[in-house]
Amino acid sequence: MALRRAKTIFLVVLAAVGWVGVADSVDLGSVISAGVTGLNETGRAVSDGARGYLGFDRNEYPGDAAMGELRKEFAFAGYWLTPAPGGKTNTWAGKRAVMKKQGWGFLLLARGRAVESVRTAASAREEGLADARGAAQSATAEGFVRGGIIFLDIEDGGRLPAAYHAYLKTWADELVKLGFRPGVYCSGIAVNEGAGVSIVTAEDIRAQEAPRQIAYWVFNDACPPSPGCVRVAEPPLPAASGVRDATVWQFARSPREQETAGKCGGYATDENCYAGMGAARKWHLDMNVAGAANPSFGSGK
Repeated sequence: MALRRAKTIFLVVLAAVGWVGVADSVDLGSVISAGVTGLNETGRAVSDGARGYLGFDRNEYPGDAAMGELRKEFAFAGYWLTPAPGGKTNTWAGKRAVMKKQGWGFLLLARGRAVESVRTAASAREEGLADARGAAQSATAEGFVRGGIIFLDIEDGGRLPAAYHAYLKTWADELVKLGFRPGVYCSGIAVNEGAGVSIVTAEDIRAQEAPRQIAYWVFNDACPPSPGCVRVAEPPLPAASGVRDATVWQFARSPREQETAGKCGGYATDENCYAGMGAARKWHLDMNVAGAANPSFGSGK
């Protein structure tokens, strides 16, 4: 998930910060220990919004043993419901039970269409319906309950064309009908359109898809506001990305995008970002922060 490239996503949690992973269900003890204020309509822990949680997501599932090791450092992980961009198979499929047992929170993700592939209003409707139904069907088959947020992966940045907005509206409306909440993974970086005008994709979607309630997982790896590929002692809330009410902020991507993150520190010589515990550089990743340890089932803000 990066502009026009297959994406790796990993979200990182520091033991020094203190966290409790919230998977698909919680009891009173976990609610208290997680420091949350209550449960949402699906019975999930809701963040108090006072702290950020770090975690990971990537295109390829690293393996059950690796996930157990990574869980020592991370609170939640991106979970593909479809093949990742450019892929034909989904290596995350069928891994929910293993991850739940290990205590992971989930960030549900589905591949979106490329902007150039959505050409007309008619095709936008057909593709939006098909993609929403496919994502919901996959989420249900994986055992995820209704009410969770499914983020649509949008690789293209800048202002989106009218046909693509029609696709997003159809996708969001159909997903709601199927019992899930719509979210988008998109750019939170301002693009200069000239003549003193700039546009942020997330804000373009917010304006065009209103009044629909859409959750935003934004990427902005420019430094600042991103700290770079570093261990953060006190993770900021996603709003530090510059996008108000963001649910998740991706602040480091692998490999590094030179155009946006060329001046950021912490990346390895191969231009990738690695888990802090991964001295052997086994798992390159993208780093994110969320306001809940289980972003797709926690706070819907």
